[in-house]
Amino acid sequence: MMLTTNFVFESARRRSLLAPLAAALVLAGCMTQPVAPAPHAGVAVPDTFTAGGAGLPAAPWTVVAPAEAQPRGEWWLGFQDPVLADLVQRAGQANTSIQQAAARLAEARSLLRSADAARSVQVGASAGATRQAGAATTGSATPATLGTVGLNASYELDLFGRLSQTSDAARLDADARDALLQSTRLMAQADVAQTYLQLRSVQAEQVLVNESLAAYQDTLRLTQRRLQAGDVAELDVARVQTEVASTESEALALQRQQALLSNALAVLVGEVASGFTLPAAATDAALPVIPPGVPGTVLARRPDVSAAQAAVLAAQARVGVAQKAWFPAVTLTGNAGHASPELGDLFKWSARAWGVGALLSLPIFDGGQRDAQVQGAKARLEAALADHRGQVLNAFRDVEDQLTSLRLLSGQAEAQARAVTAARRATQLSDARYRNGLVSQLELLDARRSELRNRRQALQVRTAQYVATVGLIRALGGGWGDGVPATVAAASL
Repeated sequence: MMLTTNFVFESARRRSLLAPLAAALVLAGCMTQPVAPAPHAGVAVPDTFTAGGAGLPAAPWTVVAPAEAQPRGEWWLGFQDPVLADLVQRAGQANTSIQQAAARLAEARSLLRSADAARSVQVGASAGATRQAGAATTGSATPATLGTVGLNASYELDLFGRLSQTSDAARLDADARDALLQSTRLMAQADVAQTYLQLRSVQAEQVLVNESLAAYQDTLRLTQRRLQAGDVAELDVARVQTEVASTESEALALQRQQALLSNALAVLVGEVASGFTLPAAATDAALPVIPPGVPGTVLARRPDVSAAQAAVLAAQARVGVAQKAWFPAVTLTGNAGHASPELGDLFKWSARAWGVGALLSLPIFDGGQRDAQVQGAKARLEAALADHRGQVLNAFRDVEDQLTSLRLLSGQAEAQARAVTAARRATQLSDARYRNGLVSQLELLDARRSELRNRRQALQVRTAQYVATVGLIRALGGGWGDGVPATVAAASL
């Protein structure tokens, strides 16, 4: 049950009697709840990265302002691949995740405009007609029609900043959505780059497997002729047939991987998978490298970290809004227009009417509803703080993971290159010795398998370097410096 008390100030005497009571209620409301602390901006990040180095001391942390608005540049140009650049541009225009994030940003901005509108004067027009009878209403027992037309205006005084804090919270929500849009765009760009580079790697593997398949087929034909001449046994033919069939199976598996990656790439650029094609080609994409001395403060540029920071500030502002629900609200109202029992006299000067008023409302007892709202707002603030800290820790981990991967992959690539050189040389020697009858077929097949395996592993390591580089760029919130990373010499996949 709700009990409502209306105070009607009809004279100066009554106003003088009620003024001390209103002042006391205002002061009581001001003392009911503490004001929320002022929002603060800042992101704690490490000064430097250890890059997975063992025995390095922990880096000190620094508080820096969010910097998601800093330009990132077209970092994908560092790979020097025009096909990749075109795919990233297409994804920016048609990727559905980006479109969804943009729509959510537009919704947040509309809510901000709605919150700002609540701080403005509200003006409306009204018109109506009422059929009435009775001495209390029309002064006569004869029914009469009362017509009215006029303007109404109202304005709520923001004495304690409740409306302004609500507007600030909506603005911070819009900032968070803007940062999430940037995060989604960066994620889509990184996904396109990684998927494209993986697809090119599988296509390059397909070329290697096809070359090995052709070599096995050539060996099979040679072995079959030698079998007919009686130089070898049927076992030798069976061995080569096994290698041919096994290699054909690997070729089909690679074709399947290509189809899946191509379909994934089609979705990322916003196209139908069945109509998307990317012809096989040897890419000469360069491998961007991180320059030395990139500070840990670049983490403040990560959109997801900035979004979490904005969410903390918005939750903090809403704590203040919930606390100020205890404070009194003062609303000024006014209306002006015409009223007449005769439609023809409705707009005459004598039919004019106007009124002004002020309404003071102050909660006294609500059964704990406002306390519950304050506690809920504080709980949401704690959750936002935990989410923000988690975002920072994950960002730091992402960078360290990619730096560690790149450092170790660099050494792995050098070792694998030596293995490929040795395996290629072993195949050449085994083939020459086999054709001269110095070694068995088993030795030649083993050498070819080893060469194919090592060449494919070299490709996979190279692809892992590309993927880790894109992951590092994404972990840092985009490119660094002018947004286009430095590159090393191009190497075909």
